[in-house]
Amino acid sequence: MTDPILVETATPKDASWWRQAAVYQIYPRSFADANGDGIGDIPGIVSRADYLSDLGIDAVWLSPFYPSELADGGYDVADYRGVDPRLGTLDDFDAMVKALHARGISVIVDIVPNHSSDQHEWFQEALAAGRGSAARERYIFREGAGLDGSEPPTDWVSIFGGSAWEQVEDGQWYLHSFAVEQPDLNWDHPEVRADFLKTLRFWSDRGVDGFRIDVAHMLTKDLSEPLPSRAELEAMDLTSGTHPLYDRDEVHEIYADWRAVFNEYDPPRTAVAEAWVATAERRAKYASADGLGQAFNFDLLVADFDAEQFRGIITDNLQQAQAAGSSTTWVLSNHDVTRHATRYGLPALNGRMVKQGTEWVKAGGPADGLDRDGGLRRAHAATLLMMALPGSAYLYQGEELGLHEVAEITPEQRQDPGFFRGADFDGWGRDGCRVPLPWTASGPSFGFGAAGSHLPQPAWFGQYAAEVEAANPHSTLSLYREALRLRRLLQTDETMDWIDTGRPDVLRFTRPGGWQVVTNFGTEPFDLELDAGEVLLASSPLDGSALPAQSTVWIAPAPLA
Repeated sequence: MTDPILVETATPKDASWWRQAAVYQIYPRSFADANGDGIGDIPGIVSRADYLSDLGIDAVWLSPFYPSELADGGYDVADYRGVDPRLGTLDDFDAMVKALHARGISVIVDIVPNHSSDQHEWFQEALAAGRGSAARERYIFREGAGLDGSEPPTDWVSIFGGSAWEQVEDGQWYLHSFAVEQPDLNWDHPEVRADFLKTLRFWSDRGVDGFRIDVAHMLTKDLSEPLPSRAELEAMDLTSGTHPLYDRDEVHEIYADWRAVFNEYDPPRTAVAEAWVATAERRAKYASADGLGQAFNFDLLVADFDAEQFRGIITDNLQQAQAAGSSTTWVLSNHDVTRHATRYGLPALNGRMVKQGTEWVKAGGPADGLDRDGGLRRAHAATLLMMALPGSAYLYQGEELGLHEVAEITPEQRQDPGFFRGADFDGWGRDGCRVPLPWTASGPSFGFGAAGSHLPQPAWFGQYAAEVEAANPHSTLSLYREALRLRRLLQTDETMDWIDTGRPDVLRFTRPGGWQVVTNFGTEPFDLELDAGEVLLASSPLDGSALPAQSTVWIAPAPLA
């Protein structure tokens, strides 16, 4: 491991750049493969830097690229201050930061603090050191239940299915909220807290502009005896900040320390929490200026293509952000959910996350009867609406190509641990949104890399290839590029006002300067009354002044420069 090298941003940014940024999530193993081994890598990202610049984004967010055995797609981290050799080196990482910064693109990286890999040197030391050792105190070890300790300490179930406890050779058990290979860290331990502060400085010194915090609500735990049963846990209040496992108030002491580190830099490093919590008030704590500063709003991920649901979600989240002094985030797709072009092509509830107890799972069944064209039409409309809202817009790689979820993956080809461990997300797993991107219309992996791809790409990927869409002014890629270009010109302050449309299935709002956005969620056209405005962009061709069904239009009061 080399020493950190301070990498300055090529274009100094205002400290509030993140508040309305367009952020593009890269799942590195599936973005671009430069060395032809079937796995995407850091040099592959560099090779597509111009593509990212042409897209018009403000930042990229990299899912984990650290050394990992890939028990959970890289979220089992063996070394928090390294790069997986299959993905490159620290020098490659520095070159990527330099290339992106030179194009005005900020870099956000994933931090996975709830758990490490079981291959992390700390956990290997804990296994070797045995019962009662200082090394085991960095994790959560307990004696088993029953006369001989052969039963798990509790009946808790991991998020990926099966027991949340795993027994080691000397008979003790360790807690893993996710996969067996992901032992939970003990955040009461001062070495754990100090080491993550070191990690945040390590990447910040290399030019990283911000951090996405994985399961930010799960770090602190109350594991005092007697431990509650699973039924007792599920009956406990998730809104009080005192639940033994989730969203405890003291987690914010950790993030206050992190904020102090972020503020050592100019501009301060940013952070966004992945916090699946029970109420808006609880989520606002993560978005505090004294803490992480921003928290993901996942509400559109769990909404149907429905005007009433969208309006309620937008109104609520803007109010929450204002109360927290933060800006909200808008997300329609990411690496954990069914792509929204597919969700919107299925009956209501299918392929989206719903809450069962304390867990989020996908509802419905496989994509039988998928309306591919209708799903993409509705995805275009939802995306244009989302990009026009105040706050940050998070995009997931491939959505700008209009990709659907890939269902054609056999059990033998799958990699997602949830598929194999009981929490199988309606039979699909999460592999279908992680299939490597198509860059060219033909070739062994549609231009992803010379040796094929680590997940199978379907034949229909060719028509969605980046080179095909770049040449088509009516493609999804062209729509995204123009929307992101106009968004930069039009975004001002973080306000909006609803305009009554007289129809419950049509939403209309205005942004500062008179920019109007209209989304028709219904099945009949809507008369826009365009006398006082110019159409800037539409997700479907207009018929005179009529906005077609399931479409969105942007209107300006006067021509743009």
